[in-house]
Amino acid sequence: MDSITHLFYGGVICAAIAPKAHRRAALLAGAALNTLPDLDVLPLLLSHDPIVRMTWHRAATHSWLVLPLIAWAIWWFFKRRGGRVAAAPARWWWAIFVCLMAHPLLDSFTVYGTQLLWPLPVRPLMWSSLFIVDPLFTLPWLLAFVLAMVAGTRRWGGRALAAGLALGVGYLGWSLLAKAQVARAADSELAALGHADAPRFSVPMPLTTLLWREVAMVPGGYLEGFRSLPADRGPMRFTFHPADATALQGAGAVPAVQRMAWFTRGFIAARVVDDDLLIDDLRMGNAPEYFFSFRVARHAEAGWRAIPVAAVRAPPRDVGAQWDAVWQRIWTTPADQAAAGNSGANPAANASK
Repeated sequence: MDSITHLFYGGVICAAIAPKAHRRAALLAGAALNTLPDLDVLPLLLSHDPIVRMTWHRAATHSWLVLPLIAWAIWWFFKRRGGRVAAAPARWWWAIFVCLMAHPLLDSFTVYGTQLLWPLPVRPLMWSSLFIVDPLFTLPWLLAFVLAMVAGTRRWGGRALAAGLALGVGYLGWSLLAKAQVARAADSELAALGHADAPRFSVPMPLTTLLWREVAMVPGGYLEGFRSLPADRGPMRFTFHPADATALQGAGAVPAVQRMAWFTRGFIAARVVDDDLLIDDLRMGNAPEYFFSFRVARHAEAGWRAIPVAAVRAPPRDVGAQWDAVWQRIWTTPADQAAAGNSGANPAANASK
């Protein structure tokens, strides 16, 4: 999730566990603790390889095998110094521990992927039921944080924290339910197309859980469909997009290709431009532009050889126009699909960036 959400999310969790007398300090401590795992981006800036920077983010500092040790070190340090932690060591241990562990758990609800069991060779978790920025998810945490800060030790501050937790967790539950509805809508159409068992994923569009994008990997490329929960009925409509599977297979020994295939669970597509191999991360963006695209190899007589990885930048995006397209699609089924009694793709809505 975005850094702003982590501030309020962490503060509310920590303050809900810490003693009431320490509530304001716990709100600030939780905000700092829940930000801590994302500081891994700082050393990663030393790398010139954009795939290294991408795939090593949310690794060691987001691992449930590492964070308990960090939590214990922080708790031990402040307990030795006296003060609030020494006055209520058990409550503060759980506040610090749960706050740190909750950060990567929340990140796992996005499509980016979180290496929750690093250093074990387990692929990143990506439940992809939340967009990285979702104001409706952030709002209850923000309100609970502000109200608890104003309330201090007063009883209604604890009620505000409990309400924020309930609403925030409830929204996570709603996102999973919405994702399941999208999956059911896609099932029949993919089965009719002969791709019932195709590897696939769904992800919400920017800032909402009302409009979703589903991608299924098929021979020669991938299928992409869109689903509005308020507007669409019936099976989804999919659009086929070609990808160069032969080039991707031929470059399978290139380290950057291997790393991206592992990190994305295989949801990548290849294209060849001027004898260079470009790979697109299909999870973030939508055809024809993706947020993460990389130039990774060059074709030679002996086949594909690795080159220094370079990010391929998409043209500047008009954020306002993209959000307007998302908003309109949430409430409207495209005319051609409505006339056919079907629902699904909106290839023109290039807004999932």
